[in-house]
Amino acid sequence: MKAKPFIKWVGGKTQLIEQLEALLPADFDTWENVTYIEPFVGGGAMLFYMLQTHSNIKSAIVNDINGDLTTCYRVVRDNPSELIFALKSIQRDYYALRSEEDRKQFFIQHRDEFNTKMLDPIRNTTLFFFLNRTCFNGLYRVNKAGLFNVPFGRYETPMICDANTIYADSELLQNVEILTGDYQQTLGHARGNTLFYFDPPYRPLSNTSSFNDYAKEAFNDLAQRRLKEFCDQVEQAGYKFMLSNSDCFNTPLKDRFFEDLYLDYYIDRVWASRSVNANPAKRGKLQEILVHNYIETRKYLELAV
Repeated sequence: MKAKPFIKWVGGKTQLIEQLEALLPADFDTWENVTYIEPFVGGGAMLFYMLQTHSNIKSAIVNDINGDLTTCYRVVRDNPSELIFALKSIQRDYYALRSEEDRKQFFIQHRDEFNTKMLDPIRNTTLFFFLNRTCFNGLYRVNKAGLFNVPFGRYETPMICDANTIYADSELLQNVEILTGDYQQTLGHARGNTLFYFDPPYRPLSNTSSFNDYAKEAFNDLAQRRLKEFCDQVEQAGYKFMLSNSDCFNTPLKDRFFEDLYLDYYIDRVWASRSVNANPAKRGKLQEILVHNYIETRKYLELAV
């Protein structure tokens, strides 16, 4: 079984993999001893794809500011059997509850336990998985105090324990270094042929569409500018990068925020599906930007041929 994201994550890149692959450096497969770095790992769709598709990647480093998430990655990597045992237990208990109200109270009880922040890594990860599979839309959102506050999701039989995926992911993660904290620390791990893939919290397309509360620290426009300065450091160090974000220009406001911010780099656009909006009428296709610091991509190389 192929490795794949073990959690649901807003903005996950599974649906965009082919488009992102097309925008890798044109000569990427000729690079030797590649180091691949994701400073905002999130659900890890791109990580799992890259490690299984490009055998020249010999070293991988992932990072996230969300300590609960990075603890998940470490437990999946280092303790898959213990995690699966715990997940099967909580799944069995949840399935045994017949009424929606009982399941809701079970959910709230375990959400409160998760928010104590006093759990060992196995228990913390077990509850992270449980909440991810049973909360509304599989969202991860925290309040200003850093407490998980997504409501109950009303699913009949959610798959809380996917043992095959956990084992496959654990095997793939064996040679992946997992960091927790500010993304800037990742530059110290770059060496030789290094590719960075940045997938930060997206800039909202309107005042009512904001969803980037993955951590209690807001990722506002100042944070977007700080990230651009870090991309400049990556460029100056001689490494390649690609970065995803929302397409603010192709909106009625024609906001040039990213066009001006990344004026010195190349911007392509990819199509993604919007599936998080609570209003089904507002779900559908929208564009995202893909910024990179190299001119020749696999896509344009194929077009030239």
